[in-house]
Amino acid sequence: MSRGKKLDIFIGADFNDSWAEVQTPRKTKISNEILEPSKHFLKFQREKRRGKIVTLVGEFQLPKEEANAVVKLLKKRLGCGGSYKNNWMEFQGELQDKLRELLKNEGFRFKNNK
Repeated sequence: MSRGKKLDIFIGADFNDSWAEVQTPRKTKISNEILEPSKHFLKFQREKRRGKIVTLVGEFQLPKEEANAVVKLLKKRLGCGGSYKNNWMEFQGELQDKLRELLKNEGFRFKNNK
């Protein structure tokens, strides 16, 4: 590093008046609007966590109790683990084809990307 250059480092505090909270925007918007299953347009995502594949389905606009009931039903039918977080359902394993069929039977719709 050469002399005379000033480093611009922002740590998240303002020393002039007081501490300032750093606001970071959320990646996804959480909607308070509740939709019926036929008005959902779900999409799939596949992630690797700790070397294992996780299938994500979302984004759901359902009450939390109803979404947890759907997750419980799907876990039972698929014989796998899963959860409901941030309006997305997470399932252990690569289950896109099976999930698509089960959710269509429940009345949900999907975007056309495969």
